Amino acid sequence: MFRLLTAVALVIGGLCQAPAHAQDKPPVVFAAASLKNALDDANAAWKKDGGSGATLSYAASSALAKQIEAGAPADLFASADLAWMDYLAERKLIRPDSRVDLLGNDLVLIAPANSTVSTEITSGFPLRSMLSGGKLAMANVDSVPAGKYGKASLQKLGVWGDVEGSVAQAENVRAALLLVSRGEAPLGIVYKTDAVSDPSVRIVATFPADSYEPIVYPFALTADTHSTEAAAFLTFLKSDAAAALFRKQGFTILDASRP
Repeated sequence: MFRLLTAVALVIGGLCQAPAHAQDKPPVVFAAASLKNALDDANAAWKKDGGSGATLSYAASSALAKQIEAGAPADLFASADLAWMDYLAERKLIRPDSRVDLLGNDLVLIAPANSTVSTEITSGFPLRSMLSGGKLAMANVDSVPAGKYGKASLQKLGVWGDVEGSVAQAENVRAALLLVSRGEAPLGIVYKTDAVSDPSVRIVATFPADSYEPIVYPFALTADTHSTEAAAFLTFLKSDAAAALFRKQGFTILDASRP
């Protein structure tokens, strides 16, 4: 009988400890593709500072939000726009108390590094003729934040109708960047941070900030996460050390608690 009770006690003790061990596992982070360079650097810095190191998964914010809705085991979500974070919030799939609008970005027109094309982006600027029959690389204009921002800007500037038929839509902004980097498209619309990350492209011009809604990157823990490390990583992402890494990649810091 003593042996039986001991065995039961060990099993119960193991079950009680299991959640604690689960909480200490490296967090799974779903992040917008445009965050890759900055988050890779931040993750390395966090790990060096004693963190467990996160498992990072990058894709379009739309695709990641849909995966979380379908039950994908993410602990932290970083979106490239407010809409997809709101989408999860409305479905009670994030922890609202953890949500922070952390970063900002700019929208730019890019060309291959050896291109000599130039322009000033104003109402009615000659984007169609600048393409010279080629394609305009953009992220999906109906669902991916970078594509939606880009389309909105071109509509505001009165040139969307001129180039709509020439748009090569990619699954995410980094895929659109790659089309220009490889010379498969003479021009593309991406975030400033994407352009800075790739020496094979150059910024032709920056889109007027008043031609699209402000680009905001909200971060939040998912509703079902039990990862203490995910919360710790989010805290690190709001630190001075992480802010310096984000600024290095061209992001602006929006969190009111940051200098």
